[in-house]
Amino acid sequence: MGNVRPDVGAIKLMHELSVCQSMLRQVNEIARQHNAWHVSRVQVGIGVLSGVEPDLLKQVFPVASAGTLAEGAQLSIETLPVCVRCESCGVESVVEANKLVCSACGDWHTQLVSGNEMLLDSIEIESGRGHARV
Repeated sequence: MGNVRPDVGAIKLMHELSVCQSMLRQVNEIARQHNAWHVSRVQVGIGVLSGVEPDLLKQVFPVASAGTLAEGAQLSIETLPVCVRCESCGVESVVEANKLVCSACGDWHTQLVSGNEMLLDSIEIESGRGHARV
């Protein structure tokens, strides 16, 4: 038997599908807490270093949301930059994902402040009380 290589594209799609399903569990829980009958929009922020690929997340969203309150909803994604805090001078700055160096003093002793997260920013729902953003 020869070596079988995993399909990297399929693995990434499965990762994003799992991430999307987890996000939709939160979306549906929030929608139910507000007595919503439909979610029309989901807004998320995805850090550059999060490991989540926005294009793939958008691709799997319709499949993952089928049969949920978010079926047919629009998925809006904001890309969140990488921000570090310098341990030497204390400055927080936005940096390139592959260059976590202080933009003020050039020191490489930095701590990641943001850029590795995925945040559910808001959802827009429809309920008996009308349209709302929560």
